[in-house]
Amino acid sequence: MKRLALLVIIAVTLCPAVKGEGFQKVLRTLCAGDVSIVCDNPGTWNFEAGTKQEDGVEYISIRLSSPTAQEPPVFSASFSVPQKSMHHLWTVNGSTRFQIKPDWAAYSKTNLACGMPLWQFFGDNDDNGLTIACDEVFRDVVSNMGLREEGCRIVGALKFFTVKEAPMDSYTVNIRLDARKSFWADCIREASLWMRESAGCTPCRVPEAAYEPLYSSWYQFHQDLHQRDVEEECALASSLGMKTVIIDDGWQTDDNNRGYAYCGDWQVSKARFPGFTSHVRKVRDMGMKYMMWYSVPFIGTKSVNFKRFEGKYLYHDKGLGASVLDPRFPEVRQFLQELYVRAAEDWGLDGFKLDFIDSFAIYGEDPAVADNYQGRDILTVPEAVNALMVGVRDALQARNPDVLIEFRQQYVGTAIAMYGNMFRVGDCPGDHQQNRIGICNLRLGAPGVAIHSDMIEWNTEESPLQAARAIISALFGVIQYSVMLREISPEHRQVIRHWLNFSQEHKDALLKGWFKPHHPEAGYPIIEAGNDKESIIAIYQEGMVASVTPGKTYMINATDSDKLYLKSPGKARKAVIHDLYGETIGQVKIRSGISEISVPPGGYLVIN
Repeated sequence: MKRLALLVIIAVTLCPAVKGEGFQKVLRTLCAGDVSIVCDNPGTWNFEAGTKQEDGVEYISIRLSSPTAQEPPVFSASFSVPQKSMHHLWTVNGSTRFQIKPDWAAYSKTNLACGMPLWQFFGDNDDNGLTIACDEVFRDVVSNMGLREEGCRIVGALKFFTVKEAPMDSYTVNIRLDARKSFWADCIREASLWMRESAGCTPCRVPEAAYEPLYSSWYQFHQDLHQRDVEEECALASSLGMKTVIIDDGWQTDDNNRGYAYCGDWQVSKARFPGFTSHVRKVRDMGMKYMMWYSVPFIGTKSVNFKRFEGKYLYHDKGLGASVLDPRFPEVRQFLQELYVRAAEDWGLDGFKLDFIDSFAIYGEDPAVADNYQGRDILTVPEAVNALMVGVRDALQARNPDVLIEFRQQYVGTAIAMYGNMFRVGDCPGDHQQNRIGICNLRLGAPGVAIHSDMIEWNTEESPLQAARAIISALFGVIQYSVMLREISPEHRQVIRHWLNFSQEHKDALLKGWFKPHHPEAGYPIIEAGNDKESIIAIYQEGMVASVTPGKTYMINATDSDKLYLKSPGKARKAVIHDLYGETIGQVKIRSGISEISVPPGGYLVIN
């Protein structure tokens, strides 16, 4: 247990049940100055608010209690600090330069299925400025993290219970503040682990297969899936070393219109897959695990099940052609749980891509209020989603402890890690930089989960170098491929085979060891990872100087330039030069200090 620092600030206030009077308490903190806790209409709710400091990190605890169960009131916690060496804002779903928006445009929302309540203001020197984390990982947390023009100040606010909540008689939320001048990524990783522990979220078991490269049908086939085509692609994928296939949307319908009107019955299209069970067996005999896509909440208007669940939907989305199930009904949760277990048993599946968890939401009036919650055994949607997904996980793991369960951004938060063991970067087809950014963000926000790239694709006329750069941009995550393997050149296949082998030979260092991504504001131009045996460093931006680490080091040139700039301490060291296919093409001596080394684009140095 961590040692409690000598300096401990405690400020506790009780708000008596005085109807019509607001509650406000200012807590003095070292990290964020004065933090104001405000509730305009507490009603009969009592408030307690206090702070403590431990090992340079401060914690705020806010506790609410009521003599009777009732809807909790809206309340907020806010702060304001001078903008000093803080010019960017990290979030788990952030991209490009991580912009700090003006406070009048900095609204965002997190919940169980959307992001995570974790923010970091940072500068340009890889140091933490101020990291804010909250352990409310299930319900909505409305945030405003931005820059106030008057005085150029960083302002932040967290607001709770902004949507109607089922009655309760107590509630506690904790906020973590970290202003230590530590390496920025370490502060985020520590905050992520604290959120997991404080919220009581035990991560799902991650089998070794979750770290193996895979093939996805989505970007090349979309819904136009056919058994013979899939088998041909899987035969090629297996020969290149891919270990799993994900069959995405299209297997359950004869329709190619990209909608969800036919979701909900989840029967295999016999026109597309005339012998599905034997097909799955054939692919698995190739040495590949078989996963299938499901849009969890959707029941399409053209499905047989649409009328079955009438009155048990959260809302209807005309654009999608589907309604969203209300998981507060026990029969809804039972239907979905049994659906996946039966599919695993009947078809011999190894895993599931469970999509659109973020669609479990309430927009406008909650239909349960008009029904007085009739038929619902759980009153709040986040609690019901949690019960549903825990039930699905437990049922699938009871059948197969190594079952694979994938989720993707935006739903990659602390709670979601309890239900799945593969987190994928959100769709960014052809965008190598965003793929790299997403991988780094997820590795920091969900430590211990197998982080996957978005599916890699490239044009068939692209050069082997650019194919290699696409792969290298995803190298610090588990690589998912979605190129049409039958149509690419032999050189492209050679590139895939080499880098796929490289990713597996160095899997422990790349995916399971220490991890140091640099300068998120510049798109992570240098990324380091490793263990006690080796270090792997990739340089993605021309002209950057990378520091050589002690021990065996791989320096990857992921730029379009044929030059790497290295800073090496101590004595001169020998290095072997490899090209983008992994072939040895020369040797070089790296001297102490900063050196310019000729390395072909897409190639790498091995420094002994």
